[in-house]
Amino acid sequence: MHKLSIADIISNINAEIRFEAVSADYSFTIKIANYAPYICGAVHDGHQFRKTLWENCLHTEHDRWYEEDPCTKEMVQSHPIVIAGRDSRFEYDLNRAPETAIYEDAWGKKLWKMPISAKERKESLEKHQNFYRVVQALVQKIEALYGKALVFDIHSYNWKRWDREVPTWNLGTSNIDNERFGALAAAWSKRLGTMNLPNGIKSTSKINDTFQGNGYFLKYITQNFKNTLVLATEIAKVYCNEYEGIIYPEVVRSVESQLKELIPLQLKEFQDYLG
Repeated sequence: MHKLSIADIISNINAEIRFEAVSADYSFTIKIANYAPYICGAVHDGHQFRKTLWENCLHTEHDRWYEEDPCTKEMVQSHPIVIAGRDSRFEYDLNRAPETAIYEDAWGKKLWKMPISAKERKESLEKHQNFYRVVQALVQKIEALYGKALVFDIHSYNWKRWDREVPTWNLGTSNIDNERFGALAAAWSKRLGTMNLPNGIKSTSKINDTFQGNGYFLKYITQNFKNTLVLATEIAKVYCNEYEGIIYPEVVRSVESQLKELIPLQLKEFQDYLG
């Protein structure tokens, strides 16, 4: 893995160079083992939280971890193109538009003791902007090569906070072109429901049950690329103990192994469907 500037990352993409890199400010990673017709994203995988914000933050490290999406990069790490955030969503949220990417409060709790400075805000938003400069170049390149692209937007959610039964997998489709892609989304949901998970964990899957797919990553790509389908895919945090911060590696590994089989099947259906 190399440390590269945003300009160098984009230059590599434009030149179709295979590479693996961390951005020069360490805010995200990108791997392109080959220029495949699909992309895996894990924008909430990161846990970094820069030191200048520590004393001003009212949330504990576990509070932040609880709302992040740990291991989502690991679940798709074996695929040829993977882009993932390294910074916590509490610093800036890559799945929100720039104007709302810096939280004032988070899940009903005030985030900052004092309003963060203009300097701190600028630093965070520059990282947000740079990430989307790379996303723009990446999706543009894949569409140029194949005429279309498929993006797996991988997230997780805290299932124990719900007071009803919720699915292991939720697919958010409210912001995709359902007339064009609805059948493909339904097929992906069905595939997710076939997973055989360890420890007696059921693998159920629903569409727009807990979340509707309102994230900025999906919206940005969908609005800028008409031949790219983003599948906003959320797994309930059955792969960890949400309250104690314990990861179940056997569950994570099982999800990774099965996505290695299911994602190519979904890609083939997508390619066949669009011709």
